[in-house]
Amino acid sequence: MEHIERLSQNQKAAKKKQSTADQKKQSEISKQKWAIVSLSSIPLVMTLGNSMLIPVLPSMEKELSITSFQTSMIITVYSIVAIFLIPVAGYISDHIGRKKVIIPSLLIAAVGGLISWWAAWKLTDAYWLILVGRALQGVGAAGAMPIVLPLVGDMFKSEDDVSSCLGLIETSNTFGKVLSPILGAFLAGFIWFLPFFSIPVFCVISVILMIFLVKCPKSNQEPIPFKQFFTNVKKTFTEKGRWLYAIFFIGGILMLVLFGILFYLSEIFEKEYGIKDLKKGVFLALPLGALCLASFISGKIIKKNKVLMKWITLISIIAAALSIAALWFSIKLWYMLAMFLITGVGIGLSLPCLDALITEGIEKEERGTISSIYSSMRFIGVAAGPPLIAVLLEYASHWIFIVLSSLSLLAAIITMIAVKPKATS
Repeated sequence: MEHIERLSQNQKAAKKKQSTADQKKQSEISKQKWAIVSLSSIPLVMTLGNSMLIPVLPSMEKELSITSFQTSMIITVYSIVAIFLIPVAGYISDHIGRKKVIIPSLLIAAVGGLISWWAAWKLTDAYWLILVGRALQGVGAAGAMPIVLPLVGDMFKSEDDVSSCLGLIETSNTFGKVLSPILGAFLAGFIWFLPFFSIPVFCVISVILMIFLVKCPKSNQEPIPFKQFFTNVKKTFTEKGRWLYAIFFIGGILMLVLFGILFYLSEIFEKEYGIKDLKKGVFLALPLGALCLASFISGKIIKKNKVLMKWITLISIIAAALSIAALWFSIKLWYMLAMFLITGVGIGLSLPCLDALITEGIEKEERGTISSIYSSMRFIGVAAGPPLIAVLLEYASHWIFIVLSSLSLLAAIITMIAVKPKATS
């Protein structure tokens, strides 16, 4: 009888201890809830700053009297600048602090938006100054959005807390993708260059939130000297280069396909089907909504199972490739939208798997650097998609589907050959 009572007391004590731990965890997240909101605003703003312009590109082409290729460069120049500066921004943030990089970067992005807006408003030949403003926005994007991820890691000690907060950050990012075409089309319905002006407004709001609501913990670790930093990265690529290069390539291809599709739809909706303004934004949001929902489901399913990640990625990319290839037979509006919805699902299922393979396969000390390089590779895809489609639009439309489906199949083959994770024990 005494044994039973003692066992009961031990169970109560264990429950009380667990309850205390849960309360402490909830308390830690609740204390930082406004900081999390502030950080979530950054990927939202940066996503809006680029994707919001996609439905406006045909209007820009008319207003500025430029070609489809030139309008594609308004998206591409933003990404090209970010490609080279993301790793640099990550390294600098390790040495001088995250907020000291994020806040100036947001302000630079705001200035870039103001320059593009002023040029579109006041100048007759505004195109080249708009590109200058977009390049500055790319500088700001490189130093803002990618630095949020290591900052979250700095703020929380518990891996579960970090994962929860990163989930919220990613949700904000994907929500920005869905909202972008709708908001961009809505604003352009008033004045075609109004989306440029909205960017600095959003950036200033994020800056105010960062200044007053986010407190960075002081780090006790000395920054790694550049020589050692370079040696560590070189060692990682020597040991794990095969599958890392594969994931970099696959991520870049998926972004190329996604932004190529969005650019194509933006052009074809307006020129072939007469779909404009808010209706056009809603139609563009459909494949992005499918992508976001699929990403959410994929993130819930994969957990830490690397083998499952590979097979989801492989099957999803093949499905995306086949749905694009199916457009060879018809480009009727609803059939085309249905095929691109499948493509969005395929890309959406794949991206969380690629992110997780990078996170789970790299040591914690090197994750930030490798992740920033991976982000740069994805930006290459974002930069390449619109101009590639602009060039292919000069030929028969089936060449667009041949190229995009072939690239997707190539990514699937590389997934099969080069990504060989070991089964999780």
